[in-house]
Amino acid sequence: MKRREFISKSALIGLSPRIDLRNTFSNLYKEENGNTYPNHILDIRSVIKFSVIIQKIEILENVGNRFIVVTSKDGIQGITVLNFRMEFLLPILQKLIQPFFIGKDARDVEQILETIAHDRGVYKYSGIPLFNCIGQIEIAVMDLLGKTAGIPTSDFFGKRIRNEIQMYVSSLTRESSPEEEVTNLQKQLAETGAKAVKVKVGGRMRRKADAAPGRSENLIRLLRKTFGDGLTIYADANSSFDLQEGLKMAGILEENGISIFEEPCYWEDYASNQKIAASLKTMKLAGGEQDTSYLRWRDIAQNKVYHVLQPDLYYNGGMLRAFYVEKLAIANGLRLAPHSPKDDPLAAPFFQLASVSPILEGYQEFPGGKKKYPDWYYPHFDIENGFIKVPTGPGLGLEYDYSIFKNAKIINS
Repeated sequence: MKRREFISKSALIGLSPRIDLRNTFSNLYKEENGNTYPNHILDIRSVIKFSVIIQKIEILENVGNRFIVVTSKDGIQGITVLNFRMEFLLPILQKLIQPFFIGKDARDVEQILETIAHDRGVYKYSGIPLFNCIGQIEIAVMDLLGKTAGIPTSDFFGKRIRNEIQMYVSSLTRESSPEEEVTNLQKQLAETGAKAVKVKVGGRMRRKADAAPGRSENLIRLLRKTFGDGLTIYADANSSFDLQEGLKMAGILEENGISIFEEPCYWEDYASNQKIAASLKTMKLAGGEQDTSYLRWRDIAQNKVYHVLQPDLYYNGGMLRAFYVEKLAIANGLRLAPHSPKDDPLAAPFFQLASVSPILEGYQEFPGGKKKYPDWYYPHFDIENGFIKVPTGPGLGLEYDYSIFKNAKIINS
């Protein structure tokens, strides 16, 4: 499709004069004081002076995707794509979480999230299944608020300090041999201009077993031999090792100049991951993509389980909760690299966060090489010379061919 000019309906209903949003977040970087839930960090009512009542929330299916569409009484829509895990979670989203938002003022999104967190009918479902559902709605609501205000969603959280994000190309497979992996990465680097890669080591939740005998060590050594010292390399274990094997692999990675080692031990084995982090001399440990508990995030940050925190924008419950993790990282001298191995509309909230975070660590994840994108949304996340431009439009910055929603199937759990 041709790029469509987006005209915000907010121009028709009137906004207060534009204010300097950065002046409203004086508490953003203060260390938490032991609360079970973080202090609020937004002041949306000072930006949008009128109510933004959520009239309906729909799940629509078309063009091979499911979308969550949040519509205000003024007819403005916030949209995001459902990730693939939502296939099994729709009853939680539609029957348990959605009622907390219907009829509420979207400007009070932080209070809504806090109400959900302390509801006695909700907390028993806690974990990714719950917070992924919350995140899907919250991200659509933040898109709605940005469109209502006529500003990028990132503006609610701070000053945009980067307009493009430097990416690494990520291999998502363990099925390839070291030689096949190197050949594949050579192609992807040539296509994208990226200056960094991430590869998979270990066997992913296999309790010390490598994906193939000797694959991890041989792959790391071949990567460094092939690309030399000029290439930045990250390695992701996906909870592959126990402490002993994790320490051994960490040593091999450091010997070969690897920059980041991700989730070496089982993701809930914080003691073992912390010991590996403490053992490192030149490499950083990263993790957290499965974590959802705010109090657990606080403990991870305070105990330095990882050097780099990796909240997932959806699994962890949305943009606000990712910024809560950023707040904890800042208070404890850590870095942030949000988990977002996406190249489609699901990547949009990540780029909003990455554009404003002062503690973004290194390169960010891009799955594979050059892509051919569909024409039902714009802009596409094209990687050029190793960078992807942050969308500049209102909300999450994406424009849709709205005919896909008019012709969509309505999905009920």
